[in-house]
Amino acid sequence: MTLPTIETPRLLLRPIELIDAPSILALDSDPDVLRYVPNAPLSTLAEATAIVEYIRAQYQRNGIGRWVVERKEDGAFIGWCGLKLVNETECNGRTNYYDLGYRLLTRYWGCGYASEAAEASLRYGFEVLQLPVINATVMRENRPSCRILQKLGLAKTAEFVEADEAVWYWYERANPL
Repeated sequence: MTLPTIETPRLLLRPIELIDAPSILALDSDPDVLRYVPNAPLSTLAEATAIVEYIRAQYQRNGIGRWVVERKEDGAFIGWCGLKLVNETECNGRTNYYDLGYRLLTRYWGCGYASEAAEASLRYGFEVLQLPVINATVMRENRPSCRILQKLGLAKTAEFVEADEAVWYWYERANPL
C-alpha cells in the first residue's frame, strides 16, 4: 500500500522513500531534536535506511505510517509527521492505538510547520481512516509539543512514567465526525 500525498497551504506530506535516508540521518542525529525522545542518536546512513524501511513496512502492514514533511516553496525536507499504529509495544499500559507524532529539523522550529502537518494528519485519520480516537505521548518537559497538541484539540488524560524514568503525558482526541 502507498499512502497518499497530502497538501497543506505551505507543506507537502508524502510517503517516505529510500532517498530520504540522508535527511533522516540529519534529523535523528541531532541531540536537540532528540532532547525529548528516548531514542539514541543515529550515527550511520545504514541506521537511517533501516528506519526508512521500517516506516515503509508499516505502510504495507498497517495502511499508515509517518510522512516526510517538505516545504512546498522549495521542496526542503523539514522532518516527518503523521500517524503510526502502535501495536508492537506497550505505552501507558496500552497497545493498538494510533499515535500522532512529528519531528522537525531545528531550523524549522517555531514556524508553525509542526501544527500545520499535525492538523493535516489528524484530518486524514478522522476523515479518511475514520479512526475513533487518536492519541499522542509527550514528555512533560516538552512544552512546545504540549501546546501544539492542545491547540489541535487533544486533551491530556493521563501522566505516566516510562522506563527512562521521565514523566510523560498521554493525550487523546475523539473523532468529531
